Amino acid sequence: MSFTYGKKEKLKSKKLIDQLFTEGQSVSAYPLRLVYLKTEFEDAVTAKTGVSVSKRYFKNAVDRNRIKRLLRESYRLNKHRYFNNFTTQYAFMILYIGKEKLTFSEVETKMNKLFDKFLNKISHEKNSEK
Repeated sequence: MSFTYGKKEKLKSKKLIDQLFTEGQSVSAYPLRLVYLKTEFEDAVTAKTGVSVSKRYFKNAVDRNRIKRLLRESYRLNKHRYFNNFTTQYAFMILYIGKEKLTFSEVETKMNKLFDKFLNKISHEKNSEK
């Protein structure tokens, strides 16, 4: 898996986003929350991801866009560590639920913690199915 975050990897389908929030499960590592759903895509990507920042806490679009850029960049740089040996396809939505502005290094450590929790949760689910 390369260090790109191309068009095919972005979560854009309104139907899939609605389904994600109605049927999906979530994990949190404050100030981030990951909503995920196991699904099937036509294209051969392992994960489609979207990011969101609440307008309630960040009134200025400049601030929201900066946080979204930090989230996407952190995801792009670290996704290979988590999805290299994945065969299952997932839809993800990364939500920023904090009220403070973080630096890139803080966002990156929180993102790593979030995906570690996600991997632990799905590995427990797989083990309980057996």
